[in-house]
Amino acid sequence: MLELRSITKRLGDFEMREVNLRIEHGEYFILLGPSGVGKTVLIETIAGLIRPDTGTILWQGSDITISPPETRRFAVVYQDCALFPHMTVAANVVYGLRSRADARERLLRTAEMMGISHLLGRYPHGLSGGEQQRVAIARALMTDPELLLLDEPLSSLDAKTRRQFRAELKRIHREFGAAVLHVTHDMEEAMSLGDRIGVMLDGRIHQCGTPEELFRKPSSREVADFLGMRNVFPVSYVSEGICRAGDLEVHVAETPLFPPLVRGDERGVTHVWIRPEEIVLSKGRFDSSARNQFNGQVVDWEHSGTLLVIHVSCRGLVLSALITYASFTELAIQPGAEVYATFKSSSVHAF
Repeated sequence: MLELRSITKRLGDFEMREVNLRIEHGEYFILLGPSGVGKTVLIETIAGLIRPDTGTILWQGSDITISPPETRRFAVVYQDCALFPHMTVAANVVYGLRSRADARERLLRTAEMMGISHLLGRYPHGLSGGEQQRVAIARALMTDPELLLLDEPLSSLDAKTRRQFRAELKRIHREFGAAVLHVTHDMEEAMSLGDRIGVMLDGRIHQCGTPEELFRKPSSREVADFLGMRNVFPVSYVSEGICRAGDLEVHVAETPLFPPLVRGDERGVTHVWIRPEEIVLSKGRFDSSARNQFNGQVVDWEHSGTLLVIHVSCRGLVLSALITYASFTELAIQPGAEVYATFKSSSVHAF
């Protein structure tokens, strides 16, 4: 188990502040955040390449804050792979293990696990990006690391190769068994791989949780915005079972979640969130058990994979709804078209 307690580090104008983190044995943990927030600084601090200004790093309960990198049994794989161009794939993979009697056996076993057995006699310049990344990970696994640190390992790959490699990483993690800390800025990558995800913004970790927990209850508007969550609105309390978002009175299912807004030192709900896929668009009102139904005008729309996101202005509040192309045609969507947006009170989530 890895535990970080109040880690801080200043590098020029950048400051990593009060980072607290816990990664369990065998966990695939994703550190998610945009560029420049300190993800690589944190991973190199864990690896022992950078010493923190303050704070403690614990591994299996032992303080390793000032321990040298070679004693930590951690391995780092960077985005650029850093393979030796003058060495074959085999030589790259066994680099650092040449004195071990079982190096050949380990090479063959690791190469088979990584699917690079047929590449062992080739050189890095003749490999694709995905193949180079497999070699880099194989080299890291050869040292039997207790923690594998991956720094944006898929960012240089094309979309198809990224999808394939994500599946490979899941399989490798199952076979490898040790903990993985994977740094990325890619939301899809994080959601598909992470047992838990830590969202890092502005030099600190704002929230940790499972993918479902992050989207069900983001800790702040900043986290919600970074996660790309639509239909996040500031609210005020109106009466039991109702809150006000803009000029709309929105029915909610669980009234204990909606105390008064934060005032002074008081704490309470400040925002609501409605999933776009839970908003139904129609040409007119229809009988429904859903308690929220508002008329509005189509503002615009955008493509979202095989679906469309329709933006509807309802009394000045813009709701985003996810619909199929068939519904788009049936509703005759165009700018200014009048539609009704309907959603259940149970679809309104609070934070």
